[in-house]
Amino acid sequence: MIKHIVLWKLKDEAEGRSKIENAHLMKTKLEALPLMISELNSVEVGVNIFDNKEASTCDLVLIAECDNEENLGKYALHPEHKKVVEFIVKVTCERRVVDYLSR
Repeated sequence: MIKHIVLWKLKDEAEGRSKIENAHLMKTKLEALPLMISELNSVEVGVNIFDNKEASTCDLVLIAECDNEENLGKYALHPEHKKVVEFIVKVTCERRVVDYLSR
């Protein structure tokens, strides 16, 4: 199994909404993806409960699971995922990713 971890920092305001409003909208959009993308086994999305300005702190995390690298690639290219990415790039200012094999 592949675990795909993504952490984002969000802009204070974007698309007419506050950071926290966009964080919860991102969460909703990301959590809907397994119903639309069969290659995506599951997602867990967490919004940081602390709003601090430390450089090392992120606002949102995604933990997604796919069976293998091929399915992760299909998820990345899926049109529904791309729609969510279009929104995400408008409201975030930083992104970090780790992909690893899980037992």
